[in-house]
Amino acid sequence: MTTDSHLLDFEAPLKSERIFVTGHTGFTGGWLVSWLKRIGCDVAGLALAPGTEPSLFAAADIADGIASTIGDIRDFTTVRRAIERHRPSVIIHLAAQPLVSKSFDDPLQTFATNALGTAHVLEAARLTPGVKAVVCITTDKVYRDQDWVWGYREQDPLGGKDPYSASKACAEMVAASYRATLAERGNGVLIANARGGNIIGGGDWSADRIVPDFVRAVTAGLPLNLRNPAAVRPWQHVMALVHGYLVLAARLLGGDRAAADNWNFGPGDEAARTVGDLVERLSAVWTRPDITYAAGSFPETRFLHLDSTKARTLLGWAPPLSFAGTVELTANWYREFAASPEAAAQITAEQIEQYRQAIRNHVAR
Repeated sequence: MTTDSHLLDFEAPLKSERIFVTGHTGFTGGWLVSWLKRIGCDVAGLALAPGTEPSLFAAADIADGIASTIGDIRDFTTVRRAIERHRPSVIIHLAAQPLVSKSFDDPLQTFATNALGTAHVLEAARLTPGVKAVVCITTDKVYRDQDWVWGYREQDPLGGKDPYSASKACAEMVAASYRATLAERGNGVLIANARGGNIIGGGDWSADRIVPDFVRAVTAGLPLNLRNPAAVRPWQHVMALVHGYLVLAARLLGGDRAAADNWNFGPGDEAARTVGDLVERLSAVWTRPDITYAAGSFPETRFLHLDSTKARTLLGWAPPLSFAGTVELTANWYREFAASPEAAAQITAEQIEQYRQAIRNHVAR
């Protein structure tokens, strides 16, 4: 646990608070819970069992020291009971069906999890005494794809052609309804939506994602099959998003009603690189696999970029890592894990401290 004197400004209001995380068994959830534990929060989580083997949740002992419930957010009774048991002041809602490819295979499960599941979490939140803040995590893919070269802003229209994107846009509408009309009919909880860009980092083993595919190729000595090397994405480390979520949660917890809004959390223009660029940088830090090319099995956006001026200006959120630093931290996590799988929790903790120190250095400049 971090001492009070070493807490960052946005961490201090969260110390010792009861925080409930949906999706805590997932990639982002694992990093979020690890960070919350380090600053002394009382954490509980609700999620399905990890969907991959290995998983960050198991490898890094994410369940240690928290109240972990394995359950489905599509069941309202499960959600409400878990939240009522913990009586949190803050809920960070990450649980989702997050894969575009899987959304084509099972669109009904995707809509039920992402849209109705969000309604379940928000309904339980407004009916549970003491809940002051909910941060709903969505995605940059909630925006209607207009193939712009500039970044999407929070006031731009929502859309989504594929089931994943559409279901997350639906989740945004659900949250907007609760924020505008339903929260005041309950406990007055403040609700915000956080829209994040493409993330990378250690501990992700999902299917159809470039970094896990790269890691599997390197560790197994197999070719890496790239389906869209020219696609441009705004790459950022998973901790940049966790950082943003915590800044936003602290504002909401403090009663800042202006923070109950929609927020983009994306990197600067320097981090908007092609899939091919990412693979070349990973290869330079670790090992270059043989690369093959094949057409994708589902449509993907060619270019997607967020304008995060609002979060940087009004929340003071400023992710400190460059694209190169992000890739280096990611490759180092997997390389160290491959050498010592039993050290995953330590590797994760050390990287969180590296990132927190990078924030301090960035603020001091």
